[in-house]
Amino acid sequence: MQLSVIIPVYNEAATLRAVVERVQRVPIAKEIILVDDCSTDGSLDVLTELANESANVTVLRHDRNAGKGAALRSGFKLAQGEMVIVQDADLEYDPEDFPKLIAPILDGRADVVLGSRFIGGDSHRVLYYWHMVANKVLTTLSNMLTNVNLTDMECCYKLFRREVLERIEIEEDRFGFEPEIVAKVARLGCRIYEVGIAYHGRTYEEGKKIGWRDGVRAVWCILKYNLLTRSR
Repeated sequence: MQLSVIIPVYNEAATLRAVVERVQRVPIAKEIILVDDCSTDGSLDVLTELANESANVTVLRHDRNAGKGAALRSGFKLAQGEMVIVQDADLEYDPEDFPKLIAPILDGRADVVLGSRFIGGDSHRVLYYWHMVANKVLTTLSNMLTNVNLTDMECCYKLFRREVLERIEIEEDRFGFEPEIVAKVARLGCRIYEVGIAYHGRTYEEGKKIGWRDGVRAVWCILKYNLLTRSR
């Protein structure tokens, strides 16, 4: 089975090459789709070099900054692999975890696999306490409405059978993608698994982008996609 790796990019020139090299080292047939969300730091130059160097790398560019969800929506449309995974363009998540995430799908047990920074014995950088509290509150609220027992709804690593994504319309443009997609795969009755992953978080000084406004939006998205709308 081929894996499509979708990488949204916004001002990550410093880490792009290292991330793509790590993805390339994972021993599975793959395509890498990078979506530049109108970066201003030279990321597009790095992306162009990467696409010229490897036949399995495709680069898209948004004419305006639209957000992570919008970038993923663009990338998903091009995905050809039987499996599709989200990979951030920084170094917080390690593609060496791909084999663990893929295993439940290859074994025929899962339709969707989510990573979790809160289970398993992998290494985690110790950072912001209140981010962890907010994550647990959001995950608990999401679980109450979806009736699935996730431990890390906001984790970047989300892996899908492509046919699952083909049944879902992504509406959120920013980080609201996370609660939206969880609500929608739960509504479809997908077989969902969680796998413990390593996490090497960044500080805001190092380029972390998510903020408190995204947390407020996440609460709205949890309510919207579980209670207020039945759209795809």
